[in-house]
Amino acid sequence: MALTEEQINEIRTELETSFRPLFFFDDDPDGLCSFLLLYRKIREGKGIVVKSSPELDEKFLKQVHEYQPDKIFILDKPMVKQEFIDGAKIKIVWIDHHEPVNMKNVKYYNPRVNDDKDNRPTSYWCYKIADDDLWIAMVGILGDWFLPVFSQEFTKLYPRLLPEDIKKPEKALFETEMGKLVRIFSFILKGKTQDVLKYIKILTRIDNPEEILMQTTSQGKFIYKKYEKTNKQYEEILKDVKVTEDKIILYIYKDDKMSFTADLSNELLYKYPDRIIIVGREKSGEVKCSLRSTNIKLPIIIKNALKDVEGYGGGHEFASGACIKKKDFEQFIDNIRKQIK
Repeated sequence: MALTEEQINEIRTELETSFRPLFFFDDDPDGLCSFLLLYRKIREGKGIVVKSSPELDEKFLKQVHEYQPDKIFILDKPMVKQEFIDGAKIKIVWIDHHEPVNMKNVKYYNPRVNDDKDNRPTSYWCYKIADDDLWIAMVGILGDWFLPVFSQEFTKLYPRLLPEDIKKPEKALFETEMGKLVRIFSFILKGKTQDVLKYIKILTRIDNPEEILMQTTSQGKFIYKKYEKTNKQYEEILKDVKVTEDKIILYIYKDDKMSFTADLSNELLYKYPDRIIIVGREKSGEVKCSLRSTNIKLPIIIKNALKDVEGYGGGHEFASGACIKKKDFEQFIDNIRKQIK
C-alpha cells in the first residue's frame, strides 16, 4: 500500500490553500522535479535547493525567517532536524521516500510507512498531487532508477525520447534521449547556488522537453549550453577512473571540480553491474561519497563500517551516500571490504 488517495488529496489541499509556500528540496533530479511539479501547480512560492547536506537543519531557519512563508514543503530529504521543525513555527508538509522517521509537529508523508518495499520516488507522488507535467515527472522518477506504469503514456507523446522497447530504468538512463534529459537536470544543480537558482527559474517556464533537447527556444538553448559546459568536466573525470579486477571500484577526486559523485557512481554501476561502486569527493577535510550496488544491500554495510570512524551515511538499499572524515576514510573502506569478502 502506497500513499492513499486521501493522503494525496490532503497534500493537494495544503498546496492549493498556500499563498506563500517555501519549498526545500534535495539536490538531485528527483528533488528538483518534485519542486517543479508542485510549484508549477500553483505558480506561487520560492524553492531552495539543499546542497550542503542530506539533513535539513536549523541553519536553514534564516531563509524561513527572511521569506516569511505561510507553509513549508520539504521534498525528498531523508533527514530533518527537530530543531528546524520547532524553529520554523509554521505548518510543515514533508514528502519523502527514504527510510521512515518519526518526528513531532510535521505532516509526514512517506509510502514506506505503509509498505517498506514501496520506495517510489518523491517526484512520483508529486506528479499524483499535481496531475500535470508528465515529462517533468518522468525526469525525476527515472533519475531515481525507476520506470513507472505511466511511462507508456510518455512514450506515446515522445517516442523519440523513450522508445517503447525500453523496459529497464538503467537502459533508459544510459541509452536514450530521456536519459540525457535526466543528466541535463542533474547538471543544472551543479555549481554556485545563485547560478543554480537562475537555471531552475528558467525550468519553471519551459513547456516541453524538446525545447531543451532540440534547443527550439532561447530558454532551451540557455539550459543546453549549461549542460554542454558541465558535461565536458564530467567526461574528463569519468576518463580518469581506473578499473581493476577489484570487487570495489573506488575513485576519489578533489573539490576543485563540481560534485559528480552520484552521476559517476550511477554510470559506473551501469557499466560494471557486478561491482560495488564508491565515488568520493574530498573537500574541507571530509570525503563525501556515493555508493552503488546491484545486489548487495548498502545501508547495513555502511552502518557497520561507521562504527569506529567519524562520519554518517545511509540511503536506499542499492544507492546510498556517506560523509567520512578524511583521516578515517581508509578505515571506512577497510571496514566495507571485511564485510563483502
